[in-house]
Amino acid sequence: MSQHSDFPPLPAIMVAPNGARRTKADHPALPMTIGETVETARACFEAGAQGIHAHVRGPDGAHVLDAGLYRELLSEMQVAVPRMQVQITTEAVGLYSPQIQRELVYDVKPKAVSVAIREMVPERETDAAGVFYARALDQGSCIQHIVYSAEDLSRFFGLVAEGVIPGRRHQLLFVLGRYSSGQESDPDDLSPFLNVLETNRRDFDLDWAVCAFGHRETDCLVRASEEGGKARIGFENGFWNRDGSLAKDNADRVRDLVSALKENTPVRS
Repeated sequence: MSQHSDFPPLPAIMVAPNGARRTKADHPALPMTIGETVETARACFEAGAQGIHAHVRGPDGAHVLDAGLYRELLSEMQVAVPRMQVQITTEAVGLYSPQIQRELVYDVKPKAVSVAIREMVPERETDAAGVFYARALDQGSCIQHIVYSAEDLSRFFGLVAEGVIPGRRHQLLFVLGRYSSGQESDPDDLSPFLNVLETNRRDFDLDWAVCAFGHRETDCLVRASEEGGKARIGFENGFWNRDGSLAKDNADRVRDLVSALKENTPVRS
C-alpha cells in the first residue's frame, strides 16, 4: 500500500505559506524563518487551515532541503500548533537530485511529505524510485504525489501499474497554472486532471487536492471542492483574494477561501 491504513487524510484546507522561490520582496508577510513560519501556521490554523505545507530556508533565505532545519520546524510546530498536520517538501528547484530528495525523507522520517513525480522519477531511475517509495511507506511517511499536468497524472497511474509506486491508496496534488502564461490559473484547468482521474480511479482509494497559481486561486479551489477535492492555498501560489484585493497575510487567504466555500455550500432543506 502507498499509505498505511492509519495515515491521516489530507486536510480539507492546507496552507502553503512561502514556497521555494518567493521572498519578502514579493510580499512583506511571507514567512522566511522557522519562527515566522510557526507564527503563520498558528494564525492560519485559527483561520481554518488544518495543515501546512512547509518549506525551510537557509541563512541567505534560499530554499534548502536541510534535515536539521526540518526537524527543528517539526519540533516547534508540535509545541505551538500540535493539532495541525505538517507536510514537508522535497522540491528540487533545479538544484537537488532525486538522491538528495530521498535522503531528506530517510533522515527526517516525516509523517507527511510531498514528492513531485517528474522530479523523483526521471525516465531511467524507476528502480531507485521504487526502493524509495517502499522505504518511505515502511518508515511511516505518507507521500502526497505532486502532478503538474494530466500527462504527469497518467504517468503516476502507469508507475503504480508497474509496481514502482506500491498500493492502491494514494494522496495526490494537482497543480494548476504553474506552466501557464504568467502563472495564472483558471478553474477550467482542472478538467484535464479530472478526465484522467475518472478513467483510472475505479481501482483506487484516492485523496486529492488542488493548488492554483495567480489571481484566481480561490475560484480554482472552490471548483476543486465542488468536484470532491481538497485545497492547498497560500503565498506559495497567490497573494490575491477572490475580490481581487491583495491579501494581508496567509491567514487572510485562508479566511477568503473559508468564506468562499461557505457561499458555495448548498442549503439543505
